[in-house]
Amino acid sequence: MAWSGDGFYYSRYPATEDGGELDEANENSEVYYHNLGTEQQEDRLIYSDANNPQISNNISTTDDENYAVLYRWKGTSGTALYIAPVSDSTHNFNPIIDNYEYDHDIIGNIDKTFYIHTNYNAKNWRLVKFEYDKPQPENWIDVIPESEHPLNSVSIVNGKLLVKYSIDVSSRLYVYNLEGKVETEVELPTMGTAYGFGGKKEDHEVFYTFTSFAYPTTVFRYDIINNISTLYRKSEIDIDFSKYVTKQIFYKSKDETSIPMFITHKKGLVYDGTAPTLLYAYGGFNISINPHFSISRMLLIESGGIYATANIRGGGEYGEIWHEAGMLKNKQNVFDDFIAAADYLISENYTNRQKLAIQGGSNGGLLIGAVINQRPDICAVALPAVGVMDMLRYPKFTIGWAWATEYGDPEESEDLFHYIYAYSPLHNIRKDGNYPAVLITTADHDDRVVPAHSFKYAATLQEKNKENKNPLLIRIETDAGHGAGMPTTKRIQKATDIWAFMFHNLNVEYQSD
Repeated sequence: MAWSGDGFYYSRYPATEDGGELDEANENSEVYYHNLGTEQQEDRLIYSDANNPQISNNISTTDDENYAVLYRWKGTSGTALYIAPVSDSTHNFNPIIDNYEYDHDIIGNIDKTFYIHTNYNAKNWRLVKFEYDKPQPENWIDVIPESEHPLNSVSIVNGKLLVKYSIDVSSRLYVYNLEGKVETEVELPTMGTAYGFGGKKEDHEVFYTFTSFAYPTTVFRYDIINNISTLYRKSEIDIDFSKYVTKQIFYKSKDETSIPMFITHKKGLVYDGTAPTLLYAYGGFNISINPHFSISRMLLIESGGIYATANIRGGGEYGEIWHEAGMLKNKQNVFDDFIAAADYLISENYTNRQKLAIQGGSNGGLLIGAVINQRPDICAVALPAVGVMDMLRYPKFTIGWAWATEYGDPEESEDLFHYIYAYSPLHNIRKDGNYPAVLITTADHDDRVVPAHSFKYAATLQEKNKENKNPLLIRIETDAGHGAGMPTTKRIQKATDIWAFMFHNLNVEYQSD
């Protein structure tokens, strides 16, 4: 929603036919305006494009509520951008960017001067400004030019630019003036991830959270005028986190690319190749897997185990170049990076094959499915969650068509079909492949990656490996979806089943400090 006046703008899809709620394609997105206190059927249609049903539409408003900004996108990357005065009841949107080659975000305006966070001609992003009557890219002026590190976010608050960079997958917070000059850096507790650090133009203070693998999520208050950051609220957890350590290493992938990996465990852990280890990764959609805390992971770390996160290609850890190196016909790089991470943990004596588990969800579920087909000997336990397993039919369900910008559409060309088919988890399951113990997880109401992906994958895996010595199981949550919004009780039950499966098949007993 985007508030404006006595109501708000919002996007919606047409109602589905009975029975199509969970698998019908998400098409014909429209933007409406709703006045508070009125019935929804009275809402005013603001924007639609029936000729292009697979272009999605969304509106935001500037803080002063004087302008409506229309974002349009065909897939998961690439955004067209338009703007119109809210006072114009016809919403005659003026184009700023009328193509889908780059991503953009209007972060604010000062009168008729607009600031835009963009990767147009900047793989690591930059901040530019333009005047309302001259919005075309040739009129843009750099405020914060592109640098060697990804510019994650910018917010205009109290006449300052609050800026977040990522340097080797760790957050850095800075305060700039409106001319783009650095004034100060906000000191963070350790290597980790900051969220927030933004507000409205008139605010004198902002809040941000900080987290890391052994640092529970903590909220800080930042006084912009006095440049003071103070603790606002911390998580109350009965664990002595001084007993744990996180380090970052870099290992070589198959093509000699250097890949970062975070490793967390108890201080003083001896690397003798026996520690139970969970390796996690995602590798897609320009999404960075940043350091963050999870209370359930402490079960493994308290028990003398290791939690490792590999920041493989396909994500956004090093900007758009990193993303492009793991998408479309570069997707095999993602699997090679992950396999190299597992091999590194073993070669450096952190663990061994019988004590290694691997995990990923959604696009990461695809990762795990592809990896254990290519290297079934890689680990003892595999945990693919809500994965995109049928790569030949993924565009045919819900929002799957939008992922073609990331994976490619297998029906687009014979060449692309064969590339995708070669790694599709469902279509490359080995017969009698001696697979590790596999626990597939999904939910019956997942309308992002429909559960049919996991159903078919599990059935085929079991059918082709009837004599497999290790269990090949699927866990299907009921009355739940892709993950977000799952109630605490279901989260606890799911985590319990996953950790129990992993600990049992790694022959590990839980230990508590």
